[in-house]
Amino acid sequence: MSEPATVPTTDADWYAADARSIAGVERLRFFPQVVATGHGCTLVTPEGREVLDLSASWTATGLGHGHSAVVEAVTRSVSSQAGGSVLSGTHPEAVLLARELLELVGTTGTDRRVYLGHAGTDANDVALRGVRQMTGRSTVVAFENGYHGGLGGSMAVSGLHVAAGATADPHLRLVPYPDPFRPWTGDAETLLAATLTRVEQELAGGDVAAVLVEPIQSDGGVIVPPDGFLRGLRELTQAHGSLLVVDEVKVGLCRTGEFLAHQAEGVVPDLVTLGKSLGSGLPLSAVVGPAAALDSPAASALMTTIGNPVSCAAGRAVLGQLRDGILAANAVARGAQLVAGLQRYAASARPGAATVGDVRGRGLSVGVELVVPATGAPDETLTSKAVFAGWGLGIVAYPVRGNVIELTPPLTITSEEIDRAVDLLADAIDAAATGRVADEDVAAFSGW
Repeated sequence: MSEPATVPTTDADWYAADARSIAGVERLRFFPQVVATGHGCTLVTPEGREVLDLSASWTATGLGHGHSAVVEAVTRSVSSQAGGSVLSGTHPEAVLLARELLELVGTTGTDRRVYLGHAGTDANDVALRGVRQMTGRSTVVAFENGYHGGLGGSMAVSGLHVAAGATADPHLRLVPYPDPFRPWTGDAETLLAATLTRVEQELAGGDVAAVLVEPIQSDGGVIVPPDGFLRGLRELTQAHGSLLVVDEVKVGLCRTGEFLAHQAEGVVPDLVTLGKSLGSGLPLSAVVGPAAALDSPAASALMTTIGNPVSCAAGRAVLGQLRDGILAANAVARGAQLVAGLQRYAASARPGAATVGDVRGRGLSVGVELVVPATGAPDETLTSKAVFAGWGLGIVAYPVRGNVIELTPPLTITSEEIDRAVDLLADAIDAAATGRVADEDVAAFSGW
């Protein structure tokens, strides 16, 4: 046995210790981030440096860090913990959470169930197995650059992972997602109709169990599809006897201004998957859908700590904070403020402004696409340097699809914090555009 390691003291020492001890397969790094504590929208490093969190841990800490309602609920649950799961018994927190989700999340059918899991990855995996069980069909239609999970069956239907070399589900069919800024048709006017036509072509054979879709494609570039996209999918799936599964793991739970993002189009899916902010940073996910999809085969989705009382208590606290719509309204107001501020920057004569090709989003799910000014081509190198510079200046924001900075701050963010976020992000893009971040600075951070 080796001698006990000394406890690191500096931010750099902690990050170096991480590299020597944490498995690389679970690291997705863009700068040397290490934090010791957090409160609200602020993260604090071991050395005491405060950083404005514009990611909320990829939306997982959607209520912010150390939210009092979550702290109280979790503390109470831990102090009198009732078992570890719903695997071979149940407990009130799980039953009450499931009942609240059935009340708040609309799906088709009258006999419905809730699967409680750990993350969006297992939620989507269970949803996929459920739709195949319910329909007796194998094929799943999903979308290019989609993200539905980082392991197993969910990874195998994630267009983003498949494009990067992951083994695709043998029954997967991928269709282009309708991106108005970079339309796969070459024409934004025909984009919606052409996309729905492609989906219908895949459904026509009668072998599709379900269409799996994100209402806003997050890791694929914060793509807000044209209005009518989800309605069109709903009509097509119903016409061909297929199910519609909406992945709300990242953009659901008031982030876009609606309780769930798909509600903006008034559609009712067959299944809805949730995760990330549902547990406020604790492992918790859910699938809401028909009993025919989620009741059988019995004991076919087993993990020892699923539906554990501590995570369920956190989930109930989160739902309690979202019910009155105040945080949804704040997402709308602060998101509009964020977009307006970044658009003003993009229209300015500042050094990095010309590299901003597009600012888009809905509520507090916002993307800033950086491009080569002369051609409009995606500029992934500049983007990696911009987020690296942002960490040094005092913000946490991550890139998605290579050249888009994703901004998903806690729903509790204030007007003053949004103003500061705009200023710091503009400074970070300026720093990258003017060569103040060297290639060697970002070489160690492989990102996606």
